[in-house]
Amino acid sequence: MVQIYFGDDLGRYGFGDGHPFGPDRIYAFWKETVKQGLDKKVRIASPSMCLEEDIARFHSQQYLQKVKVQSASGTGYLDYGDTPAFKGVFEATSYVIGSDLDGLRQAMHGDATRIFVPIAGLHHAKRGTAAGFCVFNDAGIVIETLRQQFGVKRIAYVDIDAHHGDGVFYAFENDPDLIFADIHEDGRFLYPGTGFAQETGKGAAVGTKLNIPLHPGADDAAFHAAWPEIEEFIRSRKPEFILLQAGADSIAGDPITHMAFSPSAHGHAAKRLCRVADEYCNGRIIAMGGGGYNRTNLALGWNEVVRAML
Repeated sequence: MVQIYFGDDLGRYGFGDGHPFGPDRIYAFWKETVKQGLDKKVRIASPSMCLEEDIARFHSQQYLQKVKVQSASGTGYLDYGDTPAFKGVFEATSYVIGSDLDGLRQAMHGDATRIFVPIAGLHHAKRGTAAGFCVFNDAGIVIETLRQQFGVKRIAYVDIDAHHGDGVFYAFENDPDLIFADIHEDGRFLYPGTGFAQETGKGAAVGTKLNIPLHPGADDAAFHAAWPEIEEFIRSRKPEFILLQAGADSIAGDPITHMAFSPSAHGHAAKRLCRVADEYCNGRIIAMGGGGYNRTNLALGWNEVVRAML
């Protein structure tokens, strides 16, 4: 069973009309979902809100309270100038996290093992600060929840967003049980300037992290040349749960990145990871929409993920 989260509450996470991460992104995705008839083939779930204690599994109390205060006032930045506060940002982000966690519970109980949350995968947020349009790191919260509530240790996180998933990588850089694979635009050319090939983890976790930086303009040929290494890396470590951050800003024509994948790359990643999930994880996989600022691209790329999950 494939379950998609859709609703106005999930669409609330956006930084205003005209911003690359605007509140219209979810509707661009859904219009294409309906156009392709995929809405008839999945189970549609309403967004769900998380609790403060869920957020606190990953984030510091000091930062959590800072977001609450600035959410009430709607003023200032939550980082150093990329991520503005807006009125209700705390609640909006809580719906992103809550939808992930509701999907996680569905997956763990076997009700729907393949989950897609389009407005999710906020992979830049650190434990103590926002970053790069990401207020709270929902992927990090899912990882901590899998550990603390469900006793799942060996988790694979795969990221195909154009930007390196630095908020996840550095939070778990020393964690040998977080299997991390990230293919992205080279940090010498794109924010956040991290994710180099020699970054493979620290301490006991050396060798459990795989970063594949690609040059600007990297296309499907580059993606398919790299994918077997990613898949083998994940398979060899036999994960118990898979997270896919399916950022569509790696598709050609994005306004703020320089990659040139086609939507089919996203479909391929999802299809192959679903097979790995079937083999090692009792089918359990959550895909998160991630970035993507060309509305046509995100609509097509994310629906390729949904189609692959079906």
